[in-house]
Amino acid sequence: MSTPQHAAGLRRVLTLWPLIFYGLGVIVGAGIYVALGAVLRRAGETAPLSFLLAGVTAGLTGLCYAELAGRFPEASGGVAYVRHGFGSDRLSQLTGLAMTLAVAVSAASIASGTIQYLTILLKLPVPLLMTLMIGGFTAIAMMGVGASVGLAGAVGAIEIAGLVVAVCAGLLAAPDFNMTGMIPSTLPGWGGTVAGAFIAFFAFIGFETLANMGEEVKDPRRTLPLGILGAVGISVGLYVLVVTAVVLSDRATANPLAGLFEGNVISVFAIVGALAVGNGVLVQIMMLARLFYGMANRGQLPGFLRRIHPSTQTPVSATLLAGAIVLLVTVAVPFERLLALSNAITLAIFTLVNLALWKLRLQGPPPDDSFHAPAWAPPVAAASCLALMACEVMF
Repeated sequence: MSTPQHAAGLRRVLTLWPLIFYGLGVIVGAGIYVALGAVLRRAGETAPLSFLLAGVTAGLTGLCYAELAGRFPEASGGVAYVRHGFGSDRLSQLTGLAMTLAVAVSAASIASGTIQYLTILLKLPVPLLMTLMIGGFTAIAMMGVGASVGLAGAVGAIEIAGLVVAVCAGLLAAPDFNMTGMIPSTLPGWGGTVAGAFIAFFAFIGFETLANMGEEVKDPRRTLPLGILGAVGISVGLYVLVVTAVVLSDRATANPLAGLFEGNVISVFAIVGALAVGNGVLVQIMMLARLFYGMANRGQLPGFLRRIHPSTQTPVSATLLAGAIVLLVTVAVPFERLLALSNAITLAIFTLVNLALWKLRLQGPPPDDSFHAPAWAPPVAAASCLALMACEVMF
């Protein structure tokens, strides 16, 4: 086995706010703009509570990722955390394979969701739109982390602005502000809320991508935890506001956010939606490439995937492979199935990562110079992920 070439490693250029907007870019794009309609169909008026429950689950796991990212700022993220926690190369390799599938499915879900906005603007065959979009974002991801994260952050700001406008439009269209129906009063009502929370969890997938940027962040022990928690916290507040506005407006359609607007404004919002959701594809391709790079550095994948381009200092081969996988899954699997499959795999991975931190905590306290999650966070986070998966089966 050859020795990893650390001399040509990744470039540390990222600071806190670019990192937070990078996380928000994939979290927001992957959530409200894609999964909201499916959550409303399950939860109805209680959809804001569904997003809150999903956000609490994501936040608990975010605490664990924050500590682990500060302890082990490595590009392979959850793969490294499982290896450090359980001391098993085989288990960490299996985690890497599961993460590859989860990220590919998640990116494919986002890409499929982008099409509902692109078809409003461009009358082209869907397979051609998918190929052009994923190919374009793969090329951007090879340009260099500063450029690609900068673009992701800029688009993230645009999509957040779009959601703020949607909140205003929804509240202005609301016939009244009666929120009594947002809290379920019956057991079947709670069943719908929890079932909606399972799909709503997809809206928060993305905070873990920040951990995979560990080798490209300045002062990672401080910046990574703050970036993860900041992105999760802001997204929870934004989601609850947006969904509340949609429910109060009483205009829920197949595309709930676009349904808030009329006339030419719909086309403008479709542009924002396409940018928002497509931005998530870029970030997920970058995450998958860093995962391949980190695993190749550990000898768990072929060595060519750890090659760094001399000028851009990005893992070009790993990025090309990531883009090809995302395109294949996007074309092959239906949208609704992608959402459920992505959630199930991701929750299973999060459970394993949370348990890895719990095992590390049982072995001894964390380093003094790293972020400390509350002692109860790892077991509670693991239990909440398992409970959300169980509720999907029960309800």
